[in-house]
Amino acid sequence: MWESIKWLIPSVTVPTLPDALAAAAILIVGILIIRLIIRPLLFKIADLLNKKGHPVMSDIAKSVYPSLRNALIFSLIVIAISLLVEVWLFDNEKLSIYIDSVYVFFAFNALYDVLSFYLKNPHRFETGKDQDILTPFFLRISKVAVMTIAMFTIASLWNFNLNGFLTALGLTGVALAFGIRDTLAHIFGGMSVALDKPFQVGDWIMSSDEKIDGTIEDINLRSTLIQTSDKGLVYVPNSYLVNRPIYNLSKRTQRKVEHYLFLSNDNSEETIVKFIERLRKQISLHPKTSKNVIHVAMDELRPNSCRILIRYFVDTNDSEIMLRVRQDILFAAKHYCEEYDVKLVDPNHGQFVWND
Repeated sequence: MWESIKWLIPSVTVPTLPDALAAAAILIVGILIIRLIIRPLLFKIADLLNKKGHPVMSDIAKSVYPSLRNALIFSLIVIAISLLVEVWLFDNEKLSIYIDSVYVFFAFNALYDVLSFYLKNPHRFETGKDQDILTPFFLRISKVAVMTIAMFTIASLWNFNLNGFLTALGLTGVALAFGIRDTLAHIFGGMSVALDKPFQVGDWIMSSDEKIDGTIEDINLRSTLIQTSDKGLVYVPNSYLVNRPIYNLSKRTQRKVEHYLFLSNDNSEETIVKFIERLRKQISLHPKTSKNVIHVAMDELRPNSCRILIRYFVDTNDSEIMLRVRQDILFAAKHYCEEYDVKLVDPNHGQFVWND
């Protein structure tokens, strides 16, 4: 058997029993050191970094450990075999390329593991209060880039001719670009969303045509996952989002309330004016309404009625609070109608109505 591998290691010698025992001892002792010393030390350093306010460095230290462990074990195996055959394999011309390729693989695999960790836990990568929309988006791109760079790096170690491969890849890319132009449009749309940052995961958005209304769950290369108001999940192509106005409702600090009352023309002008002034004052006294913009005025006159516009803003983005304030104002309007004996009509049905 040993004669058959002399083409790879010409100076190989038949190992003796002491050599085999020494190689096994090196391998066992090395694995024990990795498990009992290096691993606890690395995780202790990671915990210390986390306590010192460096969670990113802590996560990186823990994420690279599997690749570091495998690289060390591989080194122990090479050293043990070198002792076994009495040839230092790291200096062997035919094996050095293979060994270097394995180390390159472990290095890029460590980086890939770090990106995978943050892709599953993007909140750990954030140092500010809000999660950056770019984090999950570019983590996916980075993973693809890491695999591509690793492939080309290993290929260069083996003196693989990349010129022809890159030329063929370029021609293939041009052909594919025509076939998947819609997908590319979605991808570039996603990049536009990521760079402009019109919204982030957790935001409530609505399109100008109101066909999209929901909360952002995830943003990826091709589409954005949105949870609609009826708790359904919909994947919206990114190109669709960038080609129309999008309202980020989560960024509102105030909610606009607007409705109408239709007062009969049988009411006297003095009664209508008193009603308007009292209602305007009541809106301004409410603790949740903004005092900057309060509109209560007659904005339309009809043959049998006049329309009273009621417009104000509530200092909240919470729909429930806004509806409670709106209810308070409507009850106040009802009370003043009873106090001043104001007749409310609808042009069609003769009943009190209001609309948003």
